Amino acid sequence: MYQQHIPARRRRLAGGLAVALTSLATLALTTAPASAAPEPPLLQYGTTATQPTHHQSEPWFRLTNQGSAAIPLAEYTIRYYFRAEDGETDYRYACSWATPGCDNLTGAIRRLPAPTPDADHYLEVGFRPGAGDLGPGHHTGDLQLRFHRANWGHLTQSNDYSFNPAQAPYGPAPRTTLHRAGQLLSGAPPGVQSPAPAQIFFDDFHYDTSADARLNQRGWTVRTGSGGPGVGGATWDPALVTFPTVAGQKVAQLSAQTNGTPSGTRQSQINTGRKFYEGTYATRFHMTDAPAYGPDGDHVVQTFYTITPLRHDRDPDYGEQDFEYLPNGGWGESTNTMFLTSWETYQPDPWWADNSSTRVHRSFAGWHDLVLQVSGGRMKYYLDGHLVADHGDRFYPETPMLINFNHWFIDLNAAGPDRRYHQQADWIYFARNQVLSPAQVQHQINTHRAAGTHFLDTVPAS
Repeated sequence: MYQQHIPARRRRLAGGLAVALTSLATLALTTAPASAAPEPPLLQYGTTATQPTHHQSEPWFRLTNQGSAAIPLAEYTIRYYFRAEDGETDYRYACSWATPGCDNLTGAIRRLPAPTPDADHYLEVGFRPGAGDLGPGHHTGDLQLRFHRANWGHLTQSNDYSFNPAQAPYGPAPRTTLHRAGQLLSGAPPGVQSPAPAQIFFDDFHYDTSADARLNQRGWTVRTGSGGPGVGGATWDPALVTFPTVAGQKVAQLSAQTNGTPSGTRQSQINTGRKFYEGTYATRFHMTDAPAYGPDGDHVVQTFYTITPLRHDRDPDYGEQDFEYLPNGGWGESTNTMFLTSWETYQPDPWWADNSSTRVHRSFAGWHDLVLQVSGGRMKYYLDGHLVADHGDRFYPETPMLINFNHWFIDLNAAGPDRRYHQQADWIYFARNQVLSPAQVQHQINTHRAAGTHFLDTVPAS
């Protein structure tokens, strides 16, 4: 794969480059949370009446508040679209069970003004004021609904626009629409051309070990052997890539261990293939300031980045965008520092580099959301919803890249006891050709997890 081409470089900054030194106090004054429209509730659908022909249709729904404030349910309606039987105009709505109470729901069958081959009516479901407000992060519970012909004759579901027999409760509802005060919030009504399918890469690291066959099947490579970046003579050890459960979720844990000697130094790396370019990259990343055991003080690097490998000195097609955390400093820094660096190219020996870098001086121990937008000639780096770096011009990438996590040492202290450091990733997400705010990324992660999705890859090969 590509790890053998990842350069063994010294990551100092070339003189004369545009470098912004950002202190924590300055960051608080000059950055603000990224603005985003309020997130609409998440509508999910499913059915247990999966027969093509049945005596009734049974659409079930669940609505989840993905925002930060309570929402009044009475302002929302759901529409499920279907094709009536030939000549049939009389249908009945019923509620089998609803967590908010069937008495707190409304339901009516309405004629679609502009019929299509698979829809000429729709079931519209709403909430009465007694349903109350839905708090942040809460869902309505089951809304188990049904409708049937007035004469209880069989109806055909297989030609109904919103019907999906493969969707058990609860999952995506792209053909069922959610409205607020008449305004469409989500879903595509019949007769409206759906947007092109999103090209997404999402993984929340539900693996057993670094030898799990699914890793390779899904495009991941766990690095082995030797080579840069890092200490000459160190090895890349797949045993240091593990998948523990943290707070109920599987995570990818990459460790770095040393006793202060090259032969006693082990590092870890996991990366995808090269097929990612413009769009939004994101991860939830856990960094540490101290080793899990052993003495502290090593110049260790905890990283999430994209890269086009260097083929030769000053390769114009090389590119890289880095989130690199140095808990004990290094590269001229004496304290914990986050480097956000965009590379045009470089030459390892003698050292020469062409990059733009922003440094943030403070501790990043703990969980943080990292978002990188690559679009329109700019690379925008977000930390926990704050825009902290905006690079572009000649530093913008020209070719497809791979996504990489690695954990390595810049240099070594004196030989001594073993010490091991950990970094973790809760999930990784990429949306091709989409510029998503940090809040929009989190909405997508919540949607995938609510649907029980552990892995999704619809990004074509480059």
